[in-house]
Amino acid sequence: MVKAVIAIHGGAGAITRSAMSVEKEQRYRLALKEIVACGQKILADGGSALDAVTEAVRLLEECPLFNAGKGAVFTHQGTHELDASIMDGRTLEAGAVAGVSRIRNPVLAARAVLEHSPHLLFIGAGAEQFAASQGMEQVEPDFFSTPERREQLQRALQSQQTLLDHDGEAQSQSDDPLDPDRKFGTVGAVALDLNGNLAAATSTGGMTNKQAGRVGDTPLPGAGCYASNESAAISCTGTGEVFIRLLAAYDVAAQMTYAGLSLAEASRKVVQEKIPALGGSGGLVAVDKQGNVALPFNSEGMYRGYAYVGGDVDVAIYRES
Repeated sequence: MVKAVIAIHGGAGAITRSAMSVEKEQRYRLALKEIVACGQKILADGGSALDAVTEAVRLLEECPLFNAGKGAVFTHQGTHELDASIMDGRTLEAGAVAGVSRIRNPVLAARAVLEHSPHLLFIGAGAEQFAASQGMEQVEPDFFSTPERREQLQRALQSQQTLLDHDGEAQSQSDDPLDPDRKFGTVGAVALDLNGNLAAATSTGGMTNKQAGRVGDTPLPGAGCYASNESAAISCTGTGEVFIRLLAAYDVAAQMTYAGLSLAEASRKVVQEKIPALGGSGGLVAVDKQGNVALPFNSEGMYRGYAYVGGDVDVAIYRES
C-alpha cells in the first residue's frame, strides 16, 4: 500500500531565540500545520500529488509570514520579483515563471505553463501575459508589500549587503523566530499520492536587496525543484547560486538512481557536504517513491512540516537534538 504523504518548507536560516516571542512562533507553527493538513486532505480524498503541492504552495504564497507571494522581499530597486516552478514526477513535465511582479500566485502560473504551454519557463512581462491569457489573477505590484519587508530592505541598504549573506551586525528588531535578515525565504512542497505519483513545487520572492533581474534556483527544475517517479520529489531553499551550480534537487535523485543511495543518504550528502563545500547554506524537503521523507538543513533552523494520510501533522522550526 502506498504511504501517501506531503511535506513542506517555508524557508531556512539563522535563529534569534532572544528576539523570539511565543506568540509569533505559534503563528508560524499554526500556519505550517494548517497548510500541511490541507495538502494531507487533498491526498486522502484521492487528489494528485500535483494538486497537493500546488495548493500547499499557493497557501504559503498567501501567508505574509513567508517570502513568497504576499510578503515577498524587496529588490535593491524597491520592487518585487517572484519566481516559481512545479514538476510532475509521473511525466517529468515541468512549468516555471521568473521575475514576475503582477501574478498573485506564481505557482498557479507555473502550473498553467506545465499544462497549457509547449514551453517550460516564462520570464517577466511574457510570463505575466501568458498568465493573464490563462485567467490568472493579476494584482498591482504593491500587493506583495508589507511593512516588515520594507524595513528589512532599509536595513539591507544601510548595511550595503544582500541579506542572504548578512553578517548579523544590523540585528533585526522583529520577533521572527528565524532572523529575517538571515533567512532563505523560499517555500515549497513535495508529495506522494495514493497512486504512487510524485510532485514538487517551489516559490520565492528571492533575497532582500538582490539586484533586479537576478534569478535563483527556485524556477529552475533540477536546481530548486525536481520530481521523478523513479526516485524522489525535492524542493530546496537556500543560497540559490550554489544550488544552481550543484543542480542540488536533481543531485539528490541522481545519487539515488546511479549510486543506489537512500533518500536520507542522498539528501544528507547534498545538504551537509556538497552545499557547504561551496559556501552555501539552506535545506530541502524530499519524499521518495516508497513514501520516506527527508527534511535536512545545514542552517540553524528551517520552517517545515509533513503528514502521512491517516497520520498526525508534524511541524518544526529549530534543529532537533
